[in-house]
Amino acid sequence: MLKIVIATRNAGKLKEISEKLKDYPVVLVSLLDYPQIPEIEEKGTTFSENAFLKASTVSHYTNLPALADDSGLEIDCLDGKPGIYSSRWGKTDEERIEKVLKAIQETRNKERKARFVCAMCLVIPKYPENRTLTSEGFCYGKITNFPQGDAGFGYDPIFMPDGYNLTFSQLGVEIKNKISHRAKALDEILPQIIAYFQLK
Repeated sequence: MLKIVIATRNAGKLKEISEKLKDYPVVLVSLLDYPQIPEIEEKGTTFSENAFLKASTVSHYTNLPALADDSGLEIDCLDGKPGIYSSRWGKTDEERIEKVLKAIQETRNKERKARFVCAMCLVIPKYPENRTLTSEGFCYGKITNFPQGDAGFGYDPIFMPDGYNLTFSQLGVEIKNKISHRAKALDEILPQIIAYFQLK
C-alpha cells in the first residue's frame, strides 16, 4: 500500500484530496501525523515554488512521497492580490474575507472577476535525486458582495464560480470537488501518480 504525506494541517484540504484518491490503494497521512516537522516558511514568489518547497521539505523529513499544494485567490481589480499571500491576509478566514470585501466595496459586480489558482507538487524521495510531479489548476468566477453559505473554508463564502449562482460554500463538497482549482490540479497530477507508481 502506497503511503503519501499530504503537506497540510488543514482538514478541509486533506478531505478534498482523500475524496479524489479513495478508489486507489493509497494511505494518506498529513502533517498532523508528524508534529515534529516545523512550520514551513513559504519563501517562493509563485504558487509553484511554494508547493515544491513544502513537498520537498516534508519528503525530506519523512522519507515518503509528499504531496503539497499552494493555492490562493487572485482578484483582477486588485492586480492579482491577495495571490500567494492569500492565507496571510489576516489571522482568520473572517478577517481575510472582510479585508477583501473592504478593498473592493466600491467595485461594480462586473468588475469583480477573480480566479482561484492551485499549484500541486509531489516529491518522491529517490537516490540519487528526488523525482517531482507537478500540475496546476484554475477556477474562474467573481467575488460576491457579502459572504454566503457556511461550508468550506478560506474564501469559499465570497467566491462564486462561473456558471453558478451559488458560492463555493453553498455548492457543497460534491460539486466543489469537481470544479475547484484544487480538484483540477489534482485531476492533472493524479494520472501522473497512477502511472509512476503503477496503481490499479
